[in-house]
Amino acid sequence: MHFSLTDEQQMIVDTTRAFVENELYPHEAEVEQTGHLDMDLVREIQQKAIETGLYAANIPTEFGGGGLDTLTWLLYEKELGRANYALHWTCIARPSNILCAGTPEQQEKYLHPCVAGETWDSLAMTEPGAGSDLRGMKATAKQDGNDWILNGTKHFISHADIADFSIVFMKSGEEETPRGKRSLITAFFVDKGTPGFSVRDGYRNVSHRGYTNATLEFDNCHIPSENVLGEVHKGFDVANTWLGATRLQVGATCLGRAERAFRHSVKYSAEREQFGQPIGKFQGVSFKLADMATEMKAAELMILEAGWKCDQGTVTDADMAMAKLKATEMLAFVADEAIQIHGGMGLMDELPLERIWRDARIERIWEGTSEIQRHIISRALLRPLGA
Repeated sequence: MHFSLTDEQQMIVDTTRAFVENELYPHEAEVEQTGHLDMDLVREIQQKAIETGLYAANIPTEFGGGGLDTLTWLLYEKELGRANYALHWTCIARPSNILCAGTPEQQEKYLHPCVAGETWDSLAMTEPGAGSDLRGMKATAKQDGNDWILNGTKHFISHADIADFSIVFMKSGEEETPRGKRSLITAFFVDKGTPGFSVRDGYRNVSHRGYTNATLEFDNCHIPSENVLGEVHKGFDVANTWLGATRLQVGATCLGRAERAFRHSVKYSAEREQFGQPIGKFQGVSFKLADMATEMKAAELMILEAGWKCDQGTVTDADMAMAKLKATEMLAFVADEAIQIHGGMGLMDELPLERIWRDARIERIWEGTSEIQRHIISRALLRPLGA
């Protein structure tokens, strides 16, 4: 593993950072104040992202995407993570890699339009009664001849309001295990407008203003068997194969936001004077900067190492869990310390710090809570010993 970037990686970092600063930063205040992302603006920035080669950069080149390897993709995600989440996720979309698991016909119908920027995808797993315990989902899929009938509710589903379809995970049966019955899960493509499928507004939340969530409801929704993604009852297999690195994506965007907050803090510590000298002269401030820098370095190394191991085919669930855990908790620490250094100004919306502080809270929850990550790590340590 090399610790320096290749020329190509540095070019991607520089290009992405310049795009974020020039095309996204100018619109952050409006999105934060209104909580709304105008679709005309989305289309304008989206076209620029496509022309710059930043759109769908995570998708392999054989499907029309940018084909970034995992490590380079995470460097790119770090740069995007500096900006308001709604802006970078909607305008510079990275379609879910799970779309690549579809049949050629499914790829033509669902993957290719997403890569071309014609629509967006949404991924629906979480339910009111099934968050961390996904096998506890109650929404069902029952086979009826050549059709499947879907019933139930999904919530917290990101950008389902603008997506033309959703990838929905449903309980499709049960199997006996030594620990009792276990739910079998199947994944389906469900087109918006399908009878029995409705999308309604979700919840307002403190994090990521402008980045919407929705509630999906299924009431005897009939879909054909050709809409099954992967194999019947093997929904978690296809998810684990294609979605594992999303934990690293979350961690990488946290690195970008932490660095933005940190740079503001260093500058302010050097320029702000109290008691006749810059506040950075006081240990109470300078030691905060030292701790912030150390935590950021540790998190970045863990994210990039896990990304490198993904490319080598040696990454483990524990590697990704540790990296996600460290990066998300690091961001919470850095964001809080940045506000403390700035004092009252840190909470004013003239700076991005209060937004970064608010946005940081969700990172320890979605894509697996910090407690779930600790569970994965601890089981990897203890299971080989029979404990």
